[in-house]
Amino acid sequence: MDLRAFSVDICVTLLSMRLDMISTTLHIPLGGQFGFWQTVNSHGWCALVPFDVDKSEQRLGRLLELQNGTLVRCSLHRRSSNLTAELKSAGKITKAEKDEVRRQLTECLRLDEDLSEFYTEARRRPHYRWIARQRAGRLLRAPTVFEDVVKMICTTNCSWALTESMVGNLVRNLGTPFDNGVRSFPSPQALAQVTEKYLRTHIRTGYRSPYLLELATRIAEGDLKIEHWRSSTLSSEELFEEARSVKGMGTYAAGNILKLLGRYDYLGLDSWVRAKFYELHKKGRRVSDKTIERHYASFGKWKGLFFWLEMTREWYDRKFPF
Repeated sequence: MDLRAFSVDICVTLLSMRLDMISTTLHIPLGGQFGFWQTVNSHGWCALVPFDVDKSEQRLGRLLELQNGTLVRCSLHRRSSNLTAELKSAGKITKAEKDEVRRQLTECLRLDEDLSEFYTEARRRPHYRWIARQRAGRLLRAPTVFEDVVKMICTTNCSWALTESMVGNLVRNLGTPFDNGVRSFPSPQALAQVTEKYLRTHIRTGYRSPYLLELATRIAEGDLKIEHWRSSTLSSEELFEEARSVKGMGTYAAGNILKLLGRYDYLGLDSWVRAKFYELHKKGRRVSDKTIERHYASFGKWKGLFFWLEMTREWYDRKFPF
């Protein structure tokens, strides 16, 4: 153990606990098509730190790390036509910092994404009209593509419980400390500083360890610029192939990362959605992936989103699982 690093970490933690937190409130206007709680629960990201959910009050929590290193704890809930964000920080937040908080929250909740065309298509199809009524369709994402990719790699070939464990270990061991044990998601630079052995031993990421280390190192050294993916002018097919070129990203991971980039051309099949498709459409009988692909071919560029929402419809009809 590096005792110097350990001492610095302890000092930073104690300092953050001694500082009085300053509270600020931010209001973000919402459009009529936006469903806050539907977006929060659109998939499992809300259950992965540094997100957290308060079901009783329908709040989403998130610790943000700004570009200048400032940490801001956000508690979000919908109030009338606004998203109310209650912010806490160790010092007074400047206007520029508040603008960055607004931008990051907009990224996470997809507030700038126009789904009008998607809802029009949903209303044309009787089986899918519920989507527009429920204001479903926005998929929660992280403030950065890096965090989304790391988490996606941590969903491959494992149970959801193991995904939660790996992500929790990453944040607990490598994230920047705030207060009460809360930490931010680690930066590429923080992840790139550790070894593969450390990841295998302390983070328990197994075979994913060299992939995560290479991803973080390439980004930290400027060789890979995945934050540009959200505004990329590449075709979906080209972007899919670029995502697949990242080690650890197969067709499942790349297809689902594209959904978080606003590209819904791919289904992103895994064992859970396959089983759900068999149940809904084939009375439990297994079919090939090509058969599943053909079933959604008529949905064109929206097929991945229609597919995911159909697979998770019972969440909206009954109870969100997270």
